[in-house]
Amino acid sequence: MLGVIDVSDSSRPDGTMCTFRKVFRTAVLVAAVLAPGCAEMIHTGSISRLEPGAPDTPYRNMPAIAPIGVRIGKYMEIPESAKGPPIDPAKGYRIQELGTGLYMVTDNAVQSLFLVYDTGVVVVDAPQTYSGHIRQAIDEITNKPITHLVYSHSHADHIGGARTLLARKGVGGASGSPIILAQEETKRLLARANDPERPLPTVTFRDNYSLRVGTQVLELSYHGNAHEPGNIFIYAPAQRTLMVIDIVFPGWMPWRRLGDAQDVEAYFAQVQEINKLDFDTFVGGHVMRAGTKADVQVQLDFMNDLRTTVGNALKTTKVGQELNPADLANPWAVYDNYIDRVVIKSVNELTPRWSKKLGGFDVFIWDQCYSMEQSLRIE
Repeated sequence: MLGVIDVSDSSRPDGTMCTFRKVFRTAVLVAAVLAPGCAEMIHTGSISRLEPGAPDTPYRNMPAIAPIGVRIGKYMEIPESAKGPPIDPAKGYRIQELGTGLYMVTDNAVQSLFLVYDTGVVVVDAPQTYSGHIRQAIDEITNKPITHLVYSHSHADHIGGARTLLARKGVGGASGSPIILAQEETKRLLARANDPERPLPTVTFRDNYSLRVGTQVLELSYHGNAHEPGNIFIYAPAQRTLMVIDIVFPGWMPWRRLGDAQDVEAYFAQVQEINKLDFDTFVGGHVMRAGTKADVQVQLDFMNDLRTTVGNALKTTKVGQELNPADLANPWAVYDNYIDRVVIKSVNELTPRWSKKLGGFDVFIWDQCYSMEQSLRIE
């Protein structure tokens, strides 16, 4: 439904009158020009009856996908290639065997692992959303105690259920409390956060750590800050499974702002590095399924296309167009306007190539383009 409110007439430079009408569709302000010859007055900013800071007429060639801050009535359908097996609603999670003794637990949004060995279980991450069910999931396979908890990194969505998990029965074994293992930067960040739901690691490492328990092995390695300091690669060689959290999202558009990467160039470098490693199964921490090397390549293809497209838009978009002349002395306004038009051009070009290939494309394509333009423009 559209709501229409008339606005008072305004004269054109030739003395004739233009009647303007504000048309509202959800939160988007759209302008319909009812007299010929008035469109240029809107786009050049030579007329405005709005309060300063209020939405005005849209930019030229606005994408069909709603921009950030506008409520979407119905998001795009998730491609079949992005979906995983369904969750049993009675349990709230599912288990997937990845190799001898190695299992993924997921609620089809967040993912963690557990590794069964001779006398115990190693858990990798304790997500907030289902940490209370991890022991239950393990009990479907074994009643051995949890002896180790590995933190992939410090973020609460992945380890914010650690205290809940550690409070469950069947945790600790004969040696007492489980060993909590993480990269040293993760311990630093957790000490700063001072969050009782995320207990501090008891063992840390700087570059590499081989966790050998019984006949099972997990190789932990740190490759620098991309997503955040302390985020590690976790490799199970016998099962040929690699886990790297918040970097690659199999079948899906990356989370907003390229997975909230603190270092965009390092983020690109880590995806390239992952793509060169030798593994069969990939666990990215989100979303509906485990991945393969082919999924890594698809994301890398998207990212390279994003970088090329936004780079071209930065070069071909002129500063100061479609801006109220009264704002030309406001440098923040000038570049807000310029950046918006760079991103609009990029979203329009990327949508036909990727909207049906990646789950959640419409959710975060604007975010990705804004993140990419900033990285290319100033870094």
